[in-house]
Amino acid sequence: MTKLSVNINKIATLRNARGNNVPDVQKIAQDCERFGAEGITVHPRPDERHIRYSDVLLLKPLLTTEFNIEGYPDKKFMDLVMQVRPAQVTLVPDPPHVLTSNAGWNTIKNKVFLKEVISEFKASGIRTSIFIDPDLGQIDHAPETGTDRIELYTEAYARLFPGGKEKAVRPYTLAATRASELGLGINAGHDLSLENLAFFKHNIPGLLEVSIGHALICDALYFGLENTIQLYRRQLK
Repeated sequence: MTKLSVNINKIATLRNARGNNVPDVQKIAQDCERFGAEGITVHPRPDERHIRYSDVLLLKPLLTTEFNIEGYPDKKFMDLVMQVRPAQVTLVPDPPHVLTSNAGWNTIKNKVFLKEVISEFKASGIRTSIFIDPDLGQIDHAPETGTDRIELYTEAYARLFPGGKEKAVRPYTLAATRASELGLGINAGHDLSLENLAFFKHNIPGLLEVSIGHALICDALYFGLENTIQLYRRQLK
């Protein structure tokens, strides 16, 4: 069964809007686990506009499921990951100014850089994943970086889904098939929702994990957090 990792960045965004500790990011992360989440994802950015580096340090001893830290591997991020030693680190090629992740890695141009970064994490026993578009050429070069997994960037799938779900998912099916042939684990994330998740899961062979934040937290406003997590888990069965 594909694991659901809940990205709690939007919880931190809400907290930061008032400058106090409501909602409590650490408590909600634990509640997400209690409600059925099989992992917690955070994506600290340099301006700390949502998850703060201090949040990551506080979360580590509290979590009982898989902890996944996403981000661009600059020195500050790498130092944080090495200190926390999560189960998984997901490398994302985000420039500091972007609102949200908007592209996967170019594994050809960045191969040497990624190989150096990943080797450091893997030497400390941290599983690595790299954010990547469903581009067979980029996936073909991913194993040379040393990564354990890829995370398929699913924004295009979500955007095209209403106009034709079969066409929208086809590049991802091909990408997942190729990645499996190359011995890579497969994660996915970005704009996955209750509307499009089940069809994606059904058509992606070997899908190990999805990381979902924005849509899940929006749905929780209507359905409640516990019920929403269960609704998402049902889509993955």
